[in-house]
Amino acid sequence: MRKKFDAVIAGGGINGSSIAFQLAKRGYKVAVLDKGKIAGKASGAAAGILGVQTELTEDGPLFQLACKSRSMYRSLIPELEDLSQVHIGYQNKGVYKVAANIEEEVSYKRLIESQQKAGEVAEWLSMDDLVKREPFVSAKLRGAMYIPNDGQVQAYELSLAFAKASMALGAEIYEYTHVTDFILNDERVYGVRTSQGEFLADSVIVASGAWSREILEKTGIVLPIIPVKGECFSVKVEKPLVQGTIFSHGCYIVPKQNGRLVVGATVKPHSFDEKVTVEGISLLMERAQNLVPDIANAEWERAWTGIRPQSADGKPFLGQHPAIDGLYIAAGHFRNGILLAPATGELMADILEGRAERPNPFVLSRVEYIGHSSKGVVM
Repeated sequence: MRKKFDAVIAGGGINGSSIAFQLAKRGYKVAVLDKGKIAGKASGAAAGILGVQTELTEDGPLFQLACKSRSMYRSLIPELEDLSQVHIGYQNKGVYKVAANIEEEVSYKRLIESQQKAGEVAEWLSMDDLVKREPFVSAKLRGAMYIPNDGQVQAYELSLAFAKASMALGAEIYEYTHVTDFILNDERVYGVRTSQGEFLADSVIVASGAWSREILEKTGIVLPIIPVKGECFSVKVEKPLVQGTIFSHGCYIVPKQNGRLVVGATVKPHSFDEKVTVEGISLLMERAQNLVPDIANAEWERAWTGIRPQSADGKPFLGQHPAIDGLYIAAGHFRNGILLAPATGELMADILEGRAERPNPFVLSRVEYIGHSSKGVVM
């Protein structure tokens, strides 16, 4: 099989599908290739927290990109749901970043001040105020930083909605299609070679999460991204235990529809191991009960893992390959892939069209990488 497209995207996670959606809206003929199923890895495993102020503590390009991406959700979700017929499960009941000790209390109060100066909304809740809002949290906590604008989504459904919406606009999705090499000539990409044949394109975007490094090594560079394993589990409760997301150092509890609670996530760097372990889940269980003791009586549902892509400096790579024209990279989102998906799709579409603002703080050249030679299959 040999097909021709305007753009080929290697990776069918949420960011690959978001890029496909934006390009399809602009009239591009797009193909999305994934070696497994769409949203079958980290995108489908995520808890779906849109945690700009929860996760990011310093103002800067990443914080600003995250704020923009969060703001895009309100108008984007109705559009995606209409095109895809997938219910995304968006909720905006805020996040409680709880303090377990005096050091965290002092730190979070300072963070509130800095975020308020940056124009964001956040407030400190004493234990009395926190218990009024979330009566089932542990009395051993000291209070919480309340972030009303950090919401959440159903991560798998959102990823699927991006993919189906892009298909409704003309994009083509190819599952179980493994990219094995690039088609290169004179420092330019002309497509990819896959397990299902060749896909020719003027532009190729690598958006394969933690597996992006492996793919890009075929072009002579070693991308500074490592895999970080995260384990999660979910339970069901008859009556709601929490309204907003409870977030702490080392554990979060995210209330979903129909009485589900998602609890995550462990952090194990340099691991592609997707097995769920007794050690990881038991650790999360202990931490969850320290936050909301009554979760001990919840009904077990299931456990799973996700492999997240962490870059050397914590920021994603969003830009052109340093040595090959027409080859682009969108990878390294770590814990913020769901949050950053709308802005990632828009920014990458702008970069392909030469419309992105400069300088781009997410280019690969900001960090050291190994290798410069162009390898791959030559035409």
